[in-house]
Amino acid sequence: MGTPKLSIDAVRSKAKNASLLWFHGFKEACCLHRVVVLCLRSRKLSIRTGQCFLLNGFIFLGSMFVLKSMVIPTLQWILPENCSQIDLQDSCSSGVVFKLYSFLRAGLIQLFYVFWFYPLYIFSFILSTLWYNDIAKYGFAAMRGYGSVAEESSSQKESTTKQSSVQTEKPTGLGGVMIGIGEQVYSVLLLSFFFLEVYAIGFIPYIGKALNFLLLSWMYAYYCFEYRWNFSEVSLEKRLDFFQTNWAFFAGFGNPCVLAIFFFSPLVSYGVMAVLFPLFVLTATSSRAEEALYSERRNSISAGIGKLPIFYAADALSLLSQHRFIGEFCTY
Repeated sequence: MGTPKLSIDAVRSKAKNASLLWFHGFKEACCLHRVVVLCLRSRKLSIRTGQCFLLNGFIFLGSMFVLKSMVIPTLQWILPENCSQIDLQDSCSSGVVFKLYSFLRAGLIQLFYVFWFYPLYIFSFILSTLWYNDIAKYGFAAMRGYGSVAEESSSQKESTTKQSSVQTEKPTGLGGVMIGIGEQVYSVLLLSFFFLEVYAIGFIPYIGKALNFLLLSWMYAYYCFEYRWNFSEVSLEKRLDFFQTNWAFFAGFGNPCVLAIFFFSPLVSYGVMAVLFPLFVLTATSSRAEEALYSERRNSISAGIGKLPIFYAADALSLLSQHRFIGEFCTY
């Protein structure tokens, strides 16, 4: 009789701890006032963030707004859909005219996409990827350069041993370069397979959308903190271990990112995320979540909920593809 009660209490305790960590992560993601502070500290950061908003918000999303509110209504007026919009009753007697109008409207809209939206999407994706790295770099520099010396020194004294478990000393010289390249290649493979996993899970009936939302939250949270870890030279193994140990925190951090795009069409979702993503990157860059999670209280909570193998499938596929590639390479 005592065992079921004990298990129920354990599940209740884990659920409570996971909820606390989730709320902590959600609250961290919503601390967007830090972005304003960092932009005021760094002129380069303000310029780069403004350029990102101009490209993705004003031009890309503005083009979508012009298409939906002006171009399509104009085409519907010039090439009407039904008889009530035209005066020629002879044309209404046959549906051929309206089929032709419908074909012309769809063709003109597709031309708009092919010659404007898709090239703009590719251009925005490439340029934004470069800008995100600059934004994270300038934000990290602004945080370190203008931080309170007393606060920084005290936090360093308290978390020196804890940070040493997160950061690893890489070998110098050619060995360090090779390790860095290997980690980058493996990281790209891992995240690519994880993205395919997120996409595929969305097609599962009934629970697919909910699982897709959760995995997307983790994916965006990882992307946001990856810039910080790159500048802090945290190894890939430590990143994954830290992320999967504090899975509830990162689920909470990624939820606001996904909520902003989950109910839009793919192109609109991209535009919204391209505008908001730098804000969440800066929030993650300026966050002291690692110190908080490594504190005695948070660490006991994280240990209480256990480690969740979020990247298990992606990790297995990455290892398999690496072994296949190495095997093919060695045969030649």
